[in-house]
Amino acid sequence: MGSFKSIVFMVLMFSALFGARVTPDHWKKGQTFSDYLNDRNISLDVLQSISKTDIIFLSEIQGGQLFYELINQNGILEQALIPIGEEMQIRLAKDRENGKYQFDIIPIVYEEGEYSATVTIEKNLHTDIATALNNRSVADKMGQLFKGTVNAKKFKKGDKVSFIYTQKTRMGQPYYRPSIKIAMYESKGKRQFIYADEDGYGYKSDKKSQAYTVTGKKKVTYTRRVPVSKKDSRFGMPLRHVRVTSSFSYRRWHPILKRYRPHHGTDFGARRGTPLLAVNAGKVSFSGWMRGYGKVVKIKHAGGYESLYAHQSRTRVKKGQRVKKGQIIGYVGSTGRSTGPHLHFGLKKNGRWINPMRVLRKKSIKTSILKKFTKYEDVKTTKYKKVVIKDAKANREKLLNYLKQERKPFVWDCNRQTSMRVEDGPQTQAL
Repeated sequence: MGSFKSIVFMVLMFSALFGARVTPDHWKKGQTFSDYLNDRNISLDVLQSISKTDIIFLSEIQGGQLFYELINQNGILEQALIPIGEEMQIRLAKDRENGKYQFDIIPIVYEEGEYSATVTIEKNLHTDIATALNNRSVADKMGQLFKGTVNAKKFKKGDKVSFIYTQKTRMGQPYYRPSIKIAMYESKGKRQFIYADEDGYGYKSDKKSQAYTVTGKKKVTYTRRVPVSKKDSRFGMPLRHVRVTSSFSYRRWHPILKRYRPHHGTDFGARRGTPLLAVNAGKVSFSGWMRGYGKVVKIKHAGGYESLYAHQSRTRVKKGQRVKKGQIIGYVGSTGRSTGPHLHFGLKKNGRWINPMRVLRKKSIKTSILKKFTKYEDVKTTKYKKVVIKDAKANREKLLNYLKQERKPFVWDCNRQTSMRVEDGPQTQAL
């Protein structure tokens, strides 16, 4: 694994291993990494050993995040594994020779399994799935799958929902959100398959081009086009001329550091001084220096979005200022940890980093309908959009085979702990 010397070790929950035990915990909301060190009576000297490149990831720890600690028989922390995204984690470990703590960022090692389930509706879709599987995340994702496809509120008692999903696990516990592959709704002997795209949204067919209907009104004297959705609701690009030099990744091999690191954003190549544009209207939540990011502007937008523009040579807005879509908020530079002039653009939704290129658009898509004045008539326009549905036929056959077997669904046990597999670097302590 690159320059890593991979060592795999297994830690059984509550087993006697040097008198140590693994305990899960949740990161307190508002807690900083320094607060955590103080709570565990660990010297803050460990912060001095963290590189400027890595220290910015301390702020990526989410409040409520599940993490694991290895505690010895004297109640002293031997090791902590704290996720900073879906693929990477902070490792804080005590050196057995000198007693000092070492900091590193390593990949998260997890298992991923595929599960099938059939749930009979008694109360409602969400409650019945959460109760039957003891996993609210699966119920949440099933609600997303059916939204806009089948009205779950019309489900009746006795109707059945069958589905296939994958779930990542650590130490036998669900890790991160599940992924629904396919579902089938059965009512009064009739079946309806729902196919999932890569983002978990459902469609009634597995075609690459999916139809959707725009409903509006037209009048009978003269016509004009009226947008169905506001242009401002769509995100634009942060530069006028787009040249992507590095894409978003939860786990990217760093060309300078020679190790894996998350890259929670998209890098755009541009000359120093190139104007940077607000991708959408919003309110400036930060403007100033941010460690390895250099000069930064952050903007909060509607819908739970927040954009970040890093490595600027000069910012042009202040905290609290309201900006319009396309307004100049700063200029391309190379401040902070940067090998040359470029824009590192990041985008969060509800506090989590997402791939900006799934949201940004070079041009706003105009969805419009014809309207005529004097007399109104209902108008429905059919439009099409491209979707990616992987392995649709294979998943359908798999679900049908599962239904023939009539097996009971897997029920998640929150108290069941199995083992934890960790890939570590050359400084690994034998636990």
